[in-house]
Amino acid sequence: MALKAVHVSDVPHIDQVPDNALLAICPNRVSKGVELGGNAFRASKFLVIGHRGNGMNTLQSSDRRMRAIKENSILSFNAASKFPIDFVEFDVQVTKDNCPVIFHDDFILSINNGTVFEKRITELSLPEFLYYGPQNDSQEGNCLLRKTHDGKIVNWNVETDDKLCTLEEAFQKVESSLGFNIELKFDDHIVYDHSYLTGVLQAILQVVFENAKERPIIFSTFLPDAALLVRKLQATYPVFFLTNGGSELYHDVRRNSLEEALKLCLEGGLQGIVSEVRGIFRNPGTVKKIRESELSLLTYGKLNNVAEAVYMQHLMGIEGVIVDLVQEMTESLADLITHPPTKAIGTGEEGKEEGSERNEGKVKVEGDIKPQFSERELSFLLKLIPELIEL
Repeated sequence: MALKAVHVSDVPHIDQVPDNALLAICPNRVSKGVELGGNAFRASKFLVIGHRGNGMNTLQSSDRRMRAIKENSILSFNAASKFPIDFVEFDVQVTKDNCPVIFHDDFILSINNGTVFEKRITELSLPEFLYYGPQNDSQEGNCLLRKTHDGKIVNWNVETDDKLCTLEEAFQKVESSLGFNIELKFDDHIVYDHSYLTGVLQAILQVVFENAKERPIIFSTFLPDAALLVRKLQATYPVFFLTNGGSELYHDVRRNSLEEALKLCLEGGLQGIVSEVRGIFRNPGTVKKIRESELSLLTYGKLNNVAEAVYMQHLMGIEGVIVDLVQEMTESLADLITHPPTKAIGTGEEGKEEGSERNEGKVKVEGDIKPQFSERELSFLLKLIPELIEL
């Protein structure tokens, strides 16, 4: 397959793009399973999203599942598609020759003659980027290393490897019914100017609109200006703002709390928030505020690999979760939702099973069985969660 760079000059400049322009051009490209009317995005079911495909790689973990398949790869996306999930989440950056590629880290590392080389993804050409890791032929590419959170440099060894890929390849080679949660990835330590952001987002949007067809799409990003700009450039696909819910502080105050995230979404016409799950459990009252504002709420984080924590979010009204352990979470969640505790707290009543429903093996929100908690009991559980979980 021939790969081509996308030139910014081929895409209209932001000043030439009125609101809703791309929606008028492509009126049928709206995600299946969701409703997008005005500023509202609503999922018809509880969404389960595979993190970087079938799960992120934690190379020093003793859990083999975290090293099973190369993250952010075609192989990982298609492996996740075998389970009843709705989307895969992955990170997109743009090379210096304007080609959107899928890679999480800001820098890519390799070693030559005992010296470690570190290069920024956005400063590589497409051929240079694709030469890292496994190749299609017997030729060996650059050895791929990774820097861990504690600064150690380790070999990027997984049980099942795969080559690096472009966004275009993902559209062409991944199961077409699987939705894409495209995270627009930028370096937290760089202040980007408007013209650079415009060029990057235009390159990504061109690939999306040329290849998405009927595939469900969600855009998300931690960078406030990128979220606002991609919403300005198109209105076909929902845009979510990513936040860690206040667990870290940034120079840009819009990133420092769920309250700031809510304000940004309302002012910028965004469709929802993706929060680190601990931020939600610390401040469960924000769920009601977010939903009353007609915004959707998804979560990410390690606790989303604990079935009970995910199920609690389902009860709270959160619309979906990003998970690493795709098989385990889909199986556990389906069991919890279709076969919840048979007695409601403090009532002695048997749980009712009328109205339970599964569609093609996928967990549904509408008609799900839920324990018959009173508002008082659910409020007690929400207050108890921060005490039970080490935050």
